[in-house]
Amino acid sequence: MHPSRNATHALGWAGLALALSLVPGVALADQHLPGEGVDVTPARATWDTGWFPTAVYSHLLEELGYEVDRPTTLDNPPFYQSVAQGDVDFWVNGWFPLHNTYRRTFRAGAELIGYVAQGGALQGYLVDKKTADEHGITGLEDFKDPEIAALFDSDGNGKAELVACPPGWGCELVIAHHLEAYGLSDTVEPIKASYSASMADALGRYQEGGSIFFYTWTPNWTVGLLEPGKDVVWITVDEASLPEEQQDFEDDTVVEGVEGCTENPCNLGWPANDIRPVVNSAFAAENPAAAELFEEVRIPVDDIFAQNAKMFDGEDSAQDIQRHAEEWIAAHRDDVDGWLDRARQAARTEGE
Repeated sequence: MHPSRNATHALGWAGLALALSLVPGVALADQHLPGEGVDVTPARATWDTGWFPTAVYSHLLEELGYEVDRPTTLDNPPFYQSVAQGDVDFWVNGWFPLHNTYRRTFRAGAELIGYVAQGGALQGYLVDKKTADEHGITGLEDFKDPEIAALFDSDGNGKAELVACPPGWGCELVIAHHLEAYGLSDTVEPIKASYSASMADALGRYQEGGSIFFYTWTPNWTVGLLEPGKDVVWITVDEASLPEEQQDFEDDTVVEGVEGCTENPCNLGWPANDIRPVVNSAFAAENPAAAELFEEVRIPVDDIFAQNAKMFDGEDSAQDIQRHAEEWIAAHRDDVDGWLDRARQAARTEGE
């Protein structure tokens, strides 16, 4: 008795699949592309230093077969609401504990999965070293002195101009808290315009010999162009004071060995942050490969800083950022392949 034509074809396909599965580097389609047929809607923050990690994660999801849309650029409040509701699936620009204030918004519908960079994101206040040395400025509380504040006043209103954070950023809330907690409301004026434009103005004043006072974070191009210890100094606070949602981290604001700080250990007034993916819970549950990828990926802070420096030097188009992501992936191919393999395995395990 001869097998039917359909049976013969079935046996042939089974044999081909088995043969392919035994060839190094070749797997079945569902093993290679667990995300095939799934559309993903990412978001990214309004601060452009976070756009490179978004591009890296998006490329890796595409290697798993996902169709990844162009990211939606959002401020913190609308993002955390959107990800909880499922309007977007993820972003990789969560800063914790800085973004703890938004936990109530997303707790029921989204979760933190993995780390882009763990514990290496510093924040704080800096002034140009020349002014700090000439006037003995070592801490934020020094700005309560109207004479110190006047050194950083370029518009004649008697207040020091602090390059701060635009509305909608988590750091805006902490800076507002600091100005009140340290008694600086009468002597310090936070500049809340576009951060990049405000820092460009400050850099121009510095290059012309003026005094500058600014908030920044790492990784960020600011501390590449204005080197701590040489061009600028990190200033300290006498005692940490954080908003209610972050008060559990007040003991974590003291950091040893901060290059260019006026003291060691250095009480920056801000705890070191983890940069983390925030993912819609339903999306994570339905896509174990993506969830495992978020768990696996790490991007060193120094690599983010190096890419940010390229952006500041003019490589800041969408095409440039995509190319930077592709180059980073190619340079870390062994690690990337391991992350992708474990993501595929998570999908196979879930399907068994």
